[in-house]
Amino acid sequence: MGAWTGVLPSLLLGLLLTSTPRAHSANPGLVARITDKGLEYAAKEGLLALQEALRRITFPDFTGDFRIKPFGSGRYEFHSLDIRSCELLDSALRPLLGQGLSLSISNAFIRVQGNWKVRKAFVRLRGSFDLSVKGITISVNLLLGSDPFGRPTVTASNCNSQICNVEVDMSGDLGWLLNLFHKHIESKFQRVLESKICEMVEKSVTSDLQPYLQTLPVTTEIDNFAGIDYSLTEAPQAAAQMLDVMFKGEIFNLNQRSPVAFLAPVISLPEEYSHMVYFAISDYVFNTAGLVYYKIPPDFHIRLTTKSFRPFIPRLARLYPNMNLELQGAVVSAPFLTFSPGNLSSTPQMEIEAFVLLPNSLKESVFRLGVTTNVSAILSFNTSRITGFLRPGKVQLELKESKVGVFSVELLEALINYYILGNLYPKVNEKLVTGLQLPMLKRTQLYDLVLQMHKDFLFLGANVQYTRD
Repeated sequence: MGAWTGVLPSLLLGLLLTSTPRAHSANPGLVARITDKGLEYAAKEGLLALQEALRRITFPDFTGDFRIKPFGSGRYEFHSLDIRSCELLDSALRPLLGQGLSLSISNAFIRVQGNWKVRKAFVRLRGSFDLSVKGITISVNLLLGSDPFGRPTVTASNCNSQICNVEVDMSGDLGWLLNLFHKHIESKFQRVLESKICEMVEKSVTSDLQPYLQTLPVTTEIDNFAGIDYSLTEAPQAAAQMLDVMFKGEIFNLNQRSPVAFLAPVISLPEEYSHMVYFAISDYVFNTAGLVYYKIPPDFHIRLTTKSFRPFIPRLARLYPNMNLELQGAVVSAPFLTFSPGNLSSTPQMEIEAFVLLPNSLKESVFRLGVTTNVSAILSFNTSRITGFLRPGKVQLELKESKVGVFSVELLEALINYYILGNLYPKVNEKLVTGLQLPMLKRTQLYDLVLQMHKDFLFLGANVQYTRD
């Protein structure tokens, strides 16, 4: 009976593996909600990356002529300016209604080292200097969108940087040189640094943040038959205390994708903000899986003999003595999954048709059975995946058609249930333990996990840990 691991396991596996967004539907199949707590964590991690970017700022040389009594005129040069340290201490990442996010940084500090040269006629002086740039504030809007392929996009807008104070320490006791710096260089340096900061912020958004956001996969394969569409249905939506990201959530056939005839339900997320991120996964995702696995050509074939069916159908053994018998299974209609608080279930319907293999190699249909079973599941999730475990459900048989007379299906039903409980369910559960990847950015993992079952959707809550390379 090893062939029982054909259509039914694939169907059950398809029902219980999930994760993603819409398909010919105005509603997403999956919504990821990032709360204020999640945005705060993202800002903290983003500061560390931005600090590294700002350290790469380069400065021009500052040169010019001066005239100082009683020395007369000469020429100065402040050159080889290099950022030695950068600290961005305070930040806030807040929703920008209808646009994306607003990032603000305050109490930032940059330390710059460089060299100076002064020349007057044949007299040349040189030395080094340190600049302490304090009270830096940075603000920038991060406009969120999606490209034609459903990948997230981000653009920097309205960047502004201001410097509160610049302190300089020159080598040597040259008060006149300090005055020269404050008079000729400080304001120029300040304008250049403010401009360079915004230039580097915009560059970092384009070259670092944008590619990172696009590590979110658009499609992912589940197995040899099916894949998941993770594309965004629209631009992420910013509202008070949160940012919602809407995914399509459609499981599709890898070889031939077909339109889905039903719509995803409207998901009304609970007012929960204690975790960094929440995932709401509607039954639409699971039910598109049912469509895919339902259409997979059945490989349910069991080879027996008419003699082995003598206890169940005596007339079959008499009419077709010692002949091979083949059972073929097929799914009658795409099964639908039902979500209710604390429960996830489905009632797939199948048919089993029996064929006698005649001596001339032809097949003759002898009876047809209806098969129903109630499948329920326990779902959980770990650092990045949803996993499942099937609860055994009793298989019930019904005689639909017979060319060998009416017979009782009770003995056959008991045999099939014994096989499924001991062989089929363990094999399916072995696959479900592997689970399915949630739509997550690269180098992120989930912890402090909670799972709730609501009408029409699963609700997962978690905190996020970002792991640096």
